[in-house]
Amino acid sequence: MMTNKNSQPLTFGRVAPMLPVSDIERAVGFYCQTLGFQKRFENGNPVGFVILVRDDAELHLTLQPEHPSAKFNVAHMMVSDADEVYRLCQQAGCRIIKKLRTHDFGMRMFVFEDPDGNRIDVGAEV
Repeated sequence: MMTNKNSQPLTFGRVAPMLPVSDIERAVGFYCQTLGFQKRFENGNPVGFVILVRDDAELHLTLQPEHPSAKFNVAHMMVSDADEVYRLCQQAGCRIIKKLRTHDFGMRMFVFEDPDGNRIDVGAEV
């Protein structure tokens, strides 16, 4: 166990993915309108950074107009109902990278791309 200089256990707080986006308003609209997140904080004029929250989930969006999207998953989002999130993503016209399926390790999962091409891996325990 790691300890600090006062012999107290080292602990960690929340960790939130930082998603680069080319259009903050579009990204906030997608995550809030499609997935039900709420804006908790924004910074800059024009806005260049936003914190979104829903339940225990937190996403940080950063304005990066020239950032190319990664071709790998940048976040894993645990949810109570992967089928419902899959439906919401399909309804919003998201590109589905990996279709919804149940895995032998006890997870129902899929991967989608947000409007900026950020690949989000969604999973629910079965």
